[in-house]
Amino acid sequence: MPTKLQTVEAQAMKLNAKSRAQLVERLILTLEEPRAAEIERLWYDEAERRALELQEGRVKARPGAAVLRRVRQEISRKHSRSRSIH
Repeated sequence: MPTKLQTVEAQAMKLNAKSRAQLVERLILTLEEPRAAEIERLWYDEAERRALELQEGRVKARPGAAVLRRVRQEISRKHSRSRSIH
């Protein structure tokens, strides 16, 4: 009696190449994607780490608008450089 895996594999092998490729891609993504609980735990850990850095004075808080302005300037500068190279 075939196992569930063998049954699924046999059915998958009946698919055309494009469908099998799509199935493989979907299966790989399920292996690589962190689960929602893991993502939540990672963000919580990051928030805790950043809060501790602020409390201990290892970093300074900056206004969000100033940070975004700086990032936009940096992106604009890099974009200008890449245009001049091409």
